[in-house]
Amino acid sequence: MPSLQVLIIDDEPAIRQILSKVASDAGHTVSIAANGEEALARLAKGDIDVALCDIRMPDITGIEVVDKARAQGIETLFLMMTAYASVNTAIEAMRAGAYDYMIKPLRNEDFLNRLEQLADVIHLKTENKVLRERVKNQTNETWAVNSPAMQQIERLVLKVAPTNSTVLITGPSGSGKGVIAETIHRNSLRNERAFIPVNCGAIPENLLESEFFGHTKGAFTGASKAKRGLFVEADQGTIFLDEIGELPLNLQVKLLHVIEDQNVRAVGSEQPRKIDVRIIAATNKDLPKMIEEGSFREDLYFRLNVFQIPLPSLQQRKEDLPLLINHFLRNESLKMGLSESVQIQPAAMQCLLEYSWPGNVRELQNAVARSLILSENGFISIDDLPHNIRAFGHDDDEVSNNHGNTLKQQLRHYEQTIIKTAIDAANGDRKLAADRLGIGVSSLYRKLDHKVDS
Repeated sequence: MPSLQVLIIDDEPAIRQILSKVASDAGHTVSIAANGEEALARLAKGDIDVALCDIRMPDITGIEVVDKARAQGIETLFLMMTAYASVNTAIEAMRAGAYDYMIKPLRNEDFLNRLEQLADVIHLKTENKVLRERVKNQTNETWAVNSPAMQQIERLVLKVAPTNSTVLITGPSGSGKGVIAETIHRNSLRNERAFIPVNCGAIPENLLESEFFGHTKGAFTGASKAKRGLFVEADQGTIFLDEIGELPLNLQVKLLHVIEDQNVRAVGSEQPRKIDVRIIAATNKDLPKMIEEGSFREDLYFRLNVFQIPLPSLQQRKEDLPLLINHFLRNESLKMGLSESVQIQPAAMQCLLEYSWPGNVRELQNAVARSLILSENGFISIDDLPHNIRAFGHDDDEVSNNHGNTLKQQLRHYEQTIIKTAIDAANGDRKLAADRLGIGVSSLYRKLDHKVDS
């Protein structure tokens, strides 16, 4: 069960003491208030998840506490306590905005069960928010595993996913680190909980601590309401810290403490909060070199680098290009609402296969999307490709001559390009290349010996 921030509100010290111990022993962070005024002052910080509130108190009644809290925009879930004779009053409290009520004397087991139910309610609210964001930003990315390099990555992913191990994904920009992180989460025991992606380089440094760990109302200028931090949002799930090398040193220290202690402290709060979060980090930087330069903490690096997954560049896994191109062709067509099936002409496909892809998978996706916009009559031609890709490895005469080739000639040229790429990836071993392509060695030689202009 996720850890909650619980406030016990009751004018009887014995009840406060007993319920506080029961909740804290169950792993929750507990605050207490002896009356309504104290409760409202504590609730004003905005970081309390659940308030267990007595209805009858000498200064301000429980119903008034709920009324005032709701008027201030406080989103705490109220669980009211009442005697048998005051059930009607409890129902009145629910009309004022309380979530539920319990009848005194409270049984410890019932109290904990109710907290568990409320934790589920809070989790569903968080999950709905996260899902809305993910649907809005849905990319439908995938990763191809035709190449030996990616088959090894797949093996590593499937090995580490079911564990709770911290993972560090390294690799060049645009190589698909976010896709790998989400795949690990989907195949983990936390897959029904939140997956929270965070770009450490996209958050202003002065807001990082608040974004990561949350803040209370009034914690700093402009904090007009409390904020749940991203680590709290990810409780019981996974947080993906992309571009971890961009994290400033002061936040590196705090992140190290979170990993070691498994609790966070919101800005402006006096109490730490217990969390259970799996951390996956990613970077395109040389962290060991940053450690030597003093810009990255060695102890944090060792905490993050429990299990490293080094992603290859697209140049190192060219066997995956045809599958990736077809995948992006389908997905980008759907995004653009293109009803007809768009195909890539052989000359254009040859350019895509021969290009070096310094921007990796992200550059490939953008190139396919751009080409789809320019395509006509259901085909992407060589002229629809970005200029840098179109010009790569081809002078104008070659491109011009290719336009004059028959479809049969272009298909043979395309086929030979794929075979040569497979042979290069197999370090010249033609039998291995033929096996990977699913053809016989004799067929491979015959196709290579075909003259393109015949």
